[in-house]
Amino acid sequence: MFKIVSPGEAAALIQDGDCIAINSFLAQCNPEALHKALYERFMETGSPKGLRLFCAAGFGVWDSKRYAEPYILAGAVREIVAGHYHSMPAAVKMALEDKIEAYCLPLGVLSHTIRAAASGRDWHLSEVGVGTYADPRVDTCALNGISKQELVHVQVIEGKEYLCYQTPRIDIAFIKGSTVDPNGNISFEREYLTIDALAMAQATKRNGGKVIVQVERVSHLFSRPRNVIVPGLLVDAVVVHEEEADTGEYNPALSGDIHVPSTHMDYFINKLSATSRRTPKAGDQSAEIIGARAARELRPGHIVNIGIGIPEMVGKYASQLGILKDIHTTVEAGGVGGLPAPGVAFGATIGADMICDMATQFDFYDGGGLDICFLGGLEADARGNVNAHKLPGGYAGIGGFANITHATKTIVFCMSFTTKGLTAVEENGRIRIQSEGAIPKFIQEVSAISFSGANALKRGQRVLYVTERCVFTLTEKGLTLTEVYPGVDEDKQIRDMLDFAC
Repeated sequence: MFKIVSPGEAAALIQDGDCIAINSFLAQCNPEALHKALYERFMETGSPKGLRLFCAAGFGVWDSKRYAEPYILAGAVREIVAGHYHSMPAAVKMALEDKIEAYCLPLGVLSHTIRAAASGRDWHLSEVGVGTYADPRVDTCALNGISKQELVHVQVIEGKEYLCYQTPRIDIAFIKGSTVDPNGNISFEREYLTIDALAMAQATKRNGGKVIVQVERVSHLFSRPRNVIVPGLLVDAVVVHEEEADTGEYNPALSGDIHVPSTHMDYFINKLSATSRRTPKAGDQSAEIIGARAARELRPGHIVNIGIGIPEMVGKYASQLGILKDIHTTVEAGGVGGLPAPGVAFGATIGADMICDMATQFDFYDGGGLDICFLGGLEADARGNVNAHKLPGGYAGIGGFANITHATKTIVFCMSFTTKGLTAVEENGRIRIQSEGAIPKFIQEVSAISFSGANALKRGQRVLYVTERCVFTLTEKGLTLTEVYPGVDEDKQIRDMLDFAC
């Protein structure tokens, strides 16, 4: 039977060494009051310690003072398994200093492992990740040398290779909803996502653990059954954090309380972009040039995924081209229809037609449901491989990248030709490179494989690499230059800068 408790009482339910699963997608659905209470208890008592954190996505917002970051820095955590690390600077710092074990696996796979754990399975079998860094024959999912667990192994069934991923054993579930009714049922009407809330609660109870839910309000009315995301029979403790409703951050266009027609998308994109943590370099139009060119690959009827960063520009230009109303956008976190929210709101969807559980969305992606996707990349190589997860001296994390690219018919990588100092502008339909970046992004061999060019060729996928000056296409010969923009010197500004023939 569930109880409404204080944040401190909820934190007292957590024991040393517990595995805490966090049902969040970066800032979305992240139960900040629960994190704060855990941190305060640890600072006061030194317990709980030796915690293990599990999150299919990430649980930070590029701020070491928010969410789980403070108690990670304080030393309460010994292990993290997550799909994304770039938004968690404290976690990355601790991992790179060998102070915690840390593992990064594909977001969609981790989402599926939660559901597998709920069904009583100890392993989840998937083709996603074969031939990439997640494949133990290629690389490792560990972020450092002290992370020794073997969370993935290869299995061959009827001649086909799969990766076998270990499922989590969850002791505590941290979930954020909107309302608790008299039976303890949790609804999510003011949340932008549901992520893996139900499966996570089921997996936790299967393991004999406790489900702790943060909500904004208590209702004396019983929820409509179809509106319940987590039933009360799975809930142990509810923390009511009413101030959440008064922060001014709630956006009805992201929750679905208001409908957003395609003609109004520019307004909402610009409004949300103002809150983005990313500030484009003054005068540099590289992202706009890339986004405008990439958007030309869209066709009416396309089912689409648009990633974070430079790919966000694709949605903007699709709206401006008037094609947005003719395509079907999706977000890996669960949104269908509308347009992906940019910046720190990423994961949410502006004007969605439907928001499903994350694992369900990845079922669709893994099965080849996407016609086209637009994703960024840190570097690409002569064989068409792309590194999107491993930064020099740091770690970004794979996110949904591996699942999204696994079976999509057309993959468009949106990435600048160089970085660190690049300034490109478009003038009268011609591209001018005002200053060149110091670091090339197209190299002989990538430092880590997030996307395998060889696998894409085997699957018959069409792969483009759209930059601010040219377009490459993946062929049997590898990366091949297929388009040079007006104003660009093909030899001096492309071929002479590469350490491989294209």
